[in-house]
Amino acid sequence: MASDNVVIRFDNVSFEYPNQKVILAEANFNVRKNSIVTIMGQNGAGKSTIFKLILGILKPQSGKVHLELGTKIGSAEQVMSPDNLELDVLHYFKKALPDLEYGIEGEIVKILKVVNLDVPLTKQIKQLSGGQKARLLLAYALIANPDVLLLDEPTNNLDAVGIGHLTTFLMNYEQTCLVISHDADFLNCFTDGVLNLDVHTHATEQFVGNYFDVVEEMTAKLERDRLLNSRLQKSIKDRFEKVNKLGGKSIVMSQMARRIREDIEEDRGAIVDVRLEDKTIPHFSIPNQEYVGSIIKIKKPIETELVKGSRLLIKGPNGIGKSTLLKAILDGKAADINPKIRIGYYSQDFSELDFEQTAYDSLLNISQSKRREDIYAAAGRFLLTGDFLHNKISSLSEGQKGLLCYARFTLQKPGLLILDEPTNHINFRHIPVIADAINKYEGPVILVSHLTDFVDKIKNLKELELKWNQDRQKS
Repeated sequence: MASDNVVIRFDNVSFEYPNQKVILAEANFNVRKNSIVTIMGQNGAGKSTIFKLILGILKPQSGKVHLELGTKIGSAEQVMSPDNLELDVLHYFKKALPDLEYGIEGEIVKILKVVNLDVPLTKQIKQLSGGQKARLLLAYALIANPDVLLLDEPTNNLDAVGIGHLTTFLMNYEQTCLVISHDADFLNCFTDGVLNLDVHTHATEQFVGNYFDVVEEMTAKLERDRLLNSRLQKSIKDRFEKVNKLGGKSIVMSQMARRIREDIEEDRGAIVDVRLEDKTIPHFSIPNQEYVGSIIKIKKPIETELVKGSRLLIKGPNGIGKSTLLKAILDGKAADINPKIRIGYYSQDFSELDFEQTAYDSLLNISQSKRREDIYAAAGRFLLTGDFLHNKISSLSEGQKGLLCYARFTLQKPGLLILDEPTNHINFRHIPVIADAINKYEGPVILVSHLTDFVDKIKNLKELELKWNQDRQKS
């Protein structure tokens, strides 16, 4: 394609956060007009950083980010900013269209229909469910009719209907779009190409094709690189042994040894940087709190007692009140909980975390052990090492915040787990490991999740399905 068809270009862009490791090292890639590109990589590899560089929120230390002149960017973030929670829907959209004084209500209604969201304009954002907020974030990004749409984990909190609607929307989307997501089936429906970020080398690789084909191509390239390196390293080793036998015996042999050394250095230069596969967290267990008597009796909407080994899945469409019910249980409004029980809570928005704390202090404060080595060991199991551990939680990626929650559980030794969308932001490679840990956990679990593959891995689940009725209306 001609160069004038490029809407975004990264030219040798390098970036690192203060007091942290390098995130991007001389990144070079192009995004063509009207293409949909997936950005993939391990948690902390710099996916959201790419978006912030495109938006101009961050500036590269070197290199340049080029945008076609006049390009309008729309961004749907992973989570709703706390600053917006007190706003109603109308005033939230007024921030996106500050110059539109008349007719904004009609524009909002039209864009809400596009994202399949039916809520009053007077409703406060804090009253919306996680799935409704996800749709609202997309509508906010679309209302100004951007040339480039940035979507960061757009399927988080969406039910099956919501994911289906979003998939159809993207398959028919005629503008440029960059998507960050861990949902492979979702991505494969519409992806034109993939930009892979390597968390180890900080390099970027660009591929063309649908998601599954690109992943297969990356796997094949990885194997070719490994075989090439293996042959070169064996050859280098064999010639080193030959040099050791030749060296010092005569002038001719010394000259031959020197030429072999030069060949060895040339072959060393030919060894390619092998893309390291994403690390998967090792299998772990969540220790159960020692026995302290009864655990929890839920009072509404059903009356039931959860004992050791109980597994309760709360189901229902977006907006019906699943997260609200979990919070009511947590606060004791919908349940009687033994005050001696330690509750491990995973919320959609990580509200249980103090973002001003460091990850280390967050682990230390909740841990039943105060030994420094135990804190480091727990963090390391969840890929939180070095600088990440001593930076504020606010600087961690959403995926790293999720892994921090699981590290906290291993140190907290809870007597009850309440998990609200516990796979949100989590790399898909970690999900089977997390499901295994929940299965092995001996205490009761109350769970909300829209991820069918994850739910299917949890054993002995009893289901509580919330349904719309006269007492529970969308409003």
